[in-house]
Formats: sequence, structure tokens, C-alpha cells
Amino acid sequence: MSNDFPKLHNAMWPGVVGKGTQPGEEPPLSLDRMLDLTTAAQSHDQAFDGVDLFLYLPHLDPAASESALRAMADGIQQRGLAIGSLVAPVWPGTVGDSAMGDEAARHQFLQAVELACRVAQVFDATGVRTSGVVRIDSAEFGVDKWRSDPKANTRKIADTFREAGRIAADAGQRLAAEGEICWAGMHSWKDMLDLLEEVDMPNTVGFQADLAHTYLYLLGYNAPEHALLSPDYTEEEFYSAYAEMVSKLRPWTMDFHVAQNDGQVKGAGSHDKTGKHCPPDDPNGKLDIVRCASYWLEGAKERGIQHICWDGCMFPNEVLENPSTWGSVLTTMIQVREAHGWN
Repeated sequence: MSNDFPKLHNAMWPGVVGKGTQPGEEPPLSLDRMLDLTTAAQSHDQAFDGVDLFLYLPHLDPAASESALRAMADGIQQRGLAIGSLVAPVWPGTVGDSAMGDEAARHQFLQAVELACRVAQVFDATGVRTSGVVRIDSAEFGVDKWRSDPKANTRKIADTFREAGRIAADAGQRLAAEGEICWAGMHSWKDMLDLLEEVDMPNTVGFQADLAHTYLYLLGYNAPEHALLSPDYTEEEFYSAYAEMVSKLRPWTMDFHVAQNDGQVKGAGSHDKTGKHCPPDDPNGKLDIVRCASYWLEGAKERGIQHICWDGCMFPNEVLENPSTWGSVLTTMIQVREAHGWN
């Protein structure tokens, strides 16, 4: 019997993140186009169950009226898709600002979380969204400023996250902090763990694990002192280090992204350098996706995870527009569910 859970979602933000209108930037792909590509994907007579959304223009206005949000939800549901996790627009230049910033910046960060929770509530009320989190990060690009006083700056981010957690709890939502090497205070597995423990709201503020990003945690790209692997590691050394890292972060993990990484660090548009996402069958991919997913999905049902999401952030438009990309992605997602899912 095939497993029913976790449901399989596709991320919509690869159509926006790293795209733009400046010279050398690729144009964004609209939400409708990303939805078209998602609904067209088929593998073994199965399709994607839903999508995770980026709550910012040009995909979605986080301050949109309730009627506009309900119309969007209806349109997605009519395509046979659910809505899952939502990315809050917490960064400078969107609604928010740095969680490590001054009082005004931190207020902007919290306003972005509040708007995201409002959108989540509207989607929940329509019935199109029954699982997922609101994703956040420190919205502090790079780690140089954080390094000026690591303990104090982690404490400041934690204070902001704790207040954001109260906003989320009041709205019936959970927040997941994305583990990614470009976000200050979250740029290594150890710093991420220290931050979550400082926040100390395990039922409300947790971790979002992404296979591509957490791979670079192992190598200590932005925190060599916390590296668990040398670049010339063996397979045995890799899985020993992987088990060690995941054992620390898995109890906090509320949201999980399936992805591939080729070991490179990439940036595009206004997005700072981070782990490079690759197609699942990339010949330079470093990860056995199905095996690595097993470490994160152990106990996932008990942690409230009902869906997993493919993340192809900063894929070139040529790759996004290729139907074979989505067939390959969906095949990999199905393999993960069959190996580690449940009914």
C-alpha cells in the first residue's frame, strides 16, 4: 500500500527569489505560471498535493484584503492543490527588517510576522490550508555584524523571535526558522541550536530543515569552528556527521524541504550567497536525497509534519520552465514518501 503522508508540496518562491528587473537578472515567474508548472507535473500517476507560498509581491500582497486572499485560495483549491507553509516577508526591502536591528527594525520584523499570520488564518478558514508553518529567519544578511558580539546579538534575535512566537501562538500558528548559512545567528548548526534554545518556545518556534542548506552546515562554510566534516570526507564520515547534526536539530524540526546540493555556494539578485539548490538528478549532487531525508523524517508525524516541500530556490528560468524538471522532482518526492512516510 502506498503511503498517504506526508503530502507532497512544491515551493512557489523559486519564481521570485533571485529574480528581478535589474541588468543581468532573470524576470520573475508569476504565481499562476508556477502553479501551472506544478499542476502539469505527473509521475507514476501521481501529482503534487499542494504548494507552499511566498507572501510577497509579485506573487501575493501580504496586506491584501480578506476577499482577495479568499479568491486566491479558491483558485488554488480549484486546481486540486492545498496550501501549506507560508514564507513571511521579514527582510529589509519587503515588509520587515532585521530581527537583530534597532527597535524600529525589530518592530518591522514583527509586523511582517503579524501580516503572515493573518494570511495564514484566512487560508485556514477556507479549508485550503490544513498544515504547515510560517517560515522566518533573522533577516540579517551575512554574519559580520553578528560576529561583533555573538552572545548579545543571538540574544537580541531570540528576543525578537520570542515576541514573534507570541504573535503566532495567538493566531494559532507555528513559526519555523530556516537553517541557512546566509542568515546571521542561524548560519551554522550550532548557532541555530543555540538560538532555538535561547528562544525556548519548542511548541511554537522551531526549525525548518532544508537538505541543500543543512549540507553546508556540515562543512562549516560560515562557521569553520562548527564544521563536522572536512572537504575530503568519506561516505562513512559523512553519515556519522549527518546523524550527529540531525540528532541536535531534529527535535526542533517542524518543516522539511527536500532538495539537492552540489557543494557550491550561490547568490542571485539581491539574495546573499547561500547553498545552491540543484535538480534532484544533478550529476554533481552530493546527497542521496532519500537516505538523507530519513534522518529528518524520523518522528515527523509526532512533530506535526503533514507535508514536505521541494525547494528549487534560484533555479534558472530555463530549468523552471522545463517540464522534465518537475517530473524528476515529483519522482524523487514520491520515493521519499514511500521510504519514510505513513498512512
